[in-house]
Amino acid sequence: METVADPETAVDRLASLHTAATGSLRDALNRFLAEGVPPDSAERLTFRYPELRLTYRPTGPMPRISRATAKFQGPGVFSTTLTQPGHFRPYLLEQLRPLVQDYGATIEVGLSAQEIPYPYVVEPGAELARGVTSSDLARHFPTPMLSSVGDEIADGLWLDADDEVRPLALFDGPRVDYSLRRLVHYTGADWRQIQPWILLTNYHRYVDQFVRVGLKALVDEPERYARLVLPGGISVEAGEAAGAQAEALIAASPWHRFQMPAYHLVARDGQGQPGQGTSLVNIGVGPSNAKTITDHLAVLRPHCWLMVGHCGGLRQSQTIGDYVLAHGYLRRDRILDELVPPDVPIPALAEVQVALQEAAASVTGERAEALKQRLRTGTVVTYDDRNWELRWSQERRRINLSRAIGVDMESGTIAAQGYRLRVPYGTLLCVSDKPLHGEIKLPGAANAFYERAVGEHLLIGLATLDALRRNRHGLHSRKLRSFDEPPFR
Repeated sequence: METVADPETAVDRLASLHTAATGSLRDALNRFLAEGVPPDSAERLTFRYPELRLTYRPTGPMPRISRATAKFQGPGVFSTTLTQPGHFRPYLLEQLRPLVQDYGATIEVGLSAQEIPYPYVVEPGAELARGVTSSDLARHFPTPMLSSVGDEIADGLWLDADDEVRPLALFDGPRVDYSLRRLVHYTGADWRQIQPWILLTNYHRYVDQFVRVGLKALVDEPERYARLVLPGGISVEAGEAAGAQAEALIAASPWHRFQMPAYHLVARDGQGQPGQGTSLVNIGVGPSNAKTITDHLAVLRPHCWLMVGHCGGLRQSQTIGDYVLAHGYLRRDRILDELVPPDVPIPALAEVQVALQEAAASVTGERAEALKQRLRTGTVVTYDDRNWELRWSQERRRINLSRAIGVDMESGTIAAQGYRLRVPYGTLLCVSDKPLHGEIKLPGAANAFYERAVGEHLLIGLATLDALRRNRHGLHSRKLRSFDEPPFR
């Protein structure tokens, strides 16, 4: 390990080490495929993740820091391996600078003992076969090992010993690389296009509206937005957003090939900061999808994810098209019961709740009592069974006890994942039917409802993210941090 003088030098060195390691691995792989010559033991030692290590040894009382992140819980040595440090440079500097400035931490950089698996340096879609089997490659090159990929740090399962190096971040290099590849697989676009402000939805009609809004933003604000990226890597640039060319590009997107297609309104960098655009992911239906995609999105350390989708209204006073602002969750999804037991409360985040309510007032033009008629705050039940109504006799008492006002299959999972993985979260749902009161979506009425409600609902979600962008440092709440939290957000 080499001591470096400042965060900027550290990140430059990390990027250089990662580039050299992946380049060496890629060269060896190409040589093996072309000539059958495997790497020797000395060459294989170069296929390793860079490591970042911070040491904090206070000579007096620890400083009292009120912020939620970039802080030490106590003295010690903290370390993590990293991947793609060039891409994560703004995030790394945002975490490192306060730790050096406020605590006087020293920084060391070097190569770790963790090897980079060869699939993580092969570009998606590249052909590797050439008569070579995966077992041939596994004999000579590092492969992904499940034993080295896990969420023990995020889940609080690591054991702290005073004489051992402690974790610096929630996710290390292999865990991040694993998720970056899964994001490409599920969403259909390069992970680098995913923006730090994320909307999650369970209905494709929101996609259509997001694309329309995105094209308009490219025309009206080309100085702010650079492109709209669609599944399959198709990109509509700012200068192409109007007319038949954009329509042709959108029609060519193979979104149907991907399980959870994502759309990215990419913002331009400004004032030395990375772009603060918005991504929309159509996660489909169910808590399994909700957990899968948020497991992977979390490694990008987004500033916020919001669920904007449909729910069943549970109160007679609700009307189809009304909104439900989730203030709590009755989690009947079961998928996270071992990781975040249902008796652990998932708190509402004040900054998100206020932003959602103010955005609803702004977009609808309604306030006070008029807004209360359409926007109701309360508990949402999240089920893992779409046909929960068939066991109403078993579920009715629990729903009554919870005072729930809406039911869906994703929101509780997404909120619990935000809590678990330290990503600010929120939920605004639109009532699409009232299963307990015989009000269902009839085909004719449904189309009219969707045209009005979906457009307005998406605009509320986007306006919420705009408000949160203006106060993103206050958004990262201490509610999400544990007593033995790693220093990095």
